[in-house]
Amino acid sequence: MIINNIIKKNLLSEGKTKKIYETNHPLKVLIQYKDHITAFNGLKNKFLQKKGHLTNEISSLIFEFINSCKIKTHFIRKFNKIEQLCYKVNMIPLEFVVRNIVSGSLSRRLGIKEGEHISNAIFEIFYKNDELKDPLINDHHVVFLKIISYEELNTIFRIISHLNCILKSFFLDKNIILVDFKIEFGKNHNNEILLSDEISPDTCRLWDKKTMKKLDKDIFRIGFDENMLDIYMEILKRLNVG
Repeated sequence: MIINNIIKKNLLSEGKTKKIYETNHPLKVLIQYKDHITAFNGLKNKFLQKKGHLTNEISSLIFEFINSCKIKTHFIRKFNKIEQLCYKVNMIPLEFVVRNIVSGSLSRRLGIKEGEHISNAIFEIFYKNDELKDPLINDHHVVFLKIISYEELNTIFRIISHLNCILKSFFLDKNIILVDFKIEFGKNHNNEILLSDEISPDTCRLWDKKTMKKLDKDIFRIGFDENMLDIYMEILKRLNVG
């Protein structure tokens, strides 16, 4: 099928919730969102009809906003209901977690009750390695492992700091508190660092501003699977307002 001169070609890779296809354009790929939801590094995995469509819609809207703020990303445009057209990047094997409120593993690790506000946003780095179970590392480990340089890390931290500010405001305008979020980066053919992967209730902790109700994948983590589609639809509804 040809859409705006883009032809989907061979499958390049497949993860837990996404597939990546090459196209007739060597610098562009199609990212397809699957109808799967996972938690605990894939140990909990469930088919959820229409989830790929909703995640694609949500992530596309957020990336459109980020692009409008002049932050460089891999996202070009939503291609269809379940796919995005993106620039091809070599993913950096690191996950960066930004924490504005204590929750999840940070609460367990430090013994601090969930919900405490963090005056200085905490940036954490996790090394993406399945065999090692994605360990928490610091900037010196990153350079020692020859993943990226200190200069590149500083560039990423500047992007993250700006991104956190604009996303907190973006979500707050929708009566949503951005508790924390995970992001990834890749390098394009010019070796530029681009914000990549996805931003959605799968990668963010989002709480309702008034009720503090969870509006993210934590609902699935704690076992209330039947509510997940409602959560995605609620987020999409709020993002589409205004």
